[in-house]
Amino acid sequence: QVQLVESGGGLVQPGGSLRLSCTASGITFFSALAMGWFRQAPGKERVLTAAISWNGSNVDYADSVKGRFTISRDNGRKTVYLQMNSLKPEDTAVYYCAAAPIRGRVPRVTAEYRYWGQGTQVTVSS
Repeated sequence: QVQLVESGGGLVQPGGSLRLSCTASGITFFSALAMGWFRQAPGKERVLTAAISWNGSNVDYADSVKGRFTISRDNGRKTVYLQMNSLKPEDTAVYYCAAAPIRGRVPRVTAEYRYWGQGTQVTVSS
């Protein structure tokens, strides 16, 4: 059974940084998966924040986080990261890690992602 476990969320002041991690278990083909970070703010739909292809050669970001967030992965550790800098109150949300069995491109549609983590809360507030 595939499990994705996020960590690294918490409370941070505006302008601060956090690094989220997502580690996969129960899977032997992590390197064949594209990975994404989604976020969902209260009362809003879940949206793609950042995504990375199976080998890290292609990445994609929501316009709202470009230049501030960086997605990366370590296939040997079966882990994907989201480095978040210059955080703003509007970044407050539950952040979800997700995996898609797609190679060769970065999936941008929520329905393409098959496996999901439980989410980790990120709160940006003074």
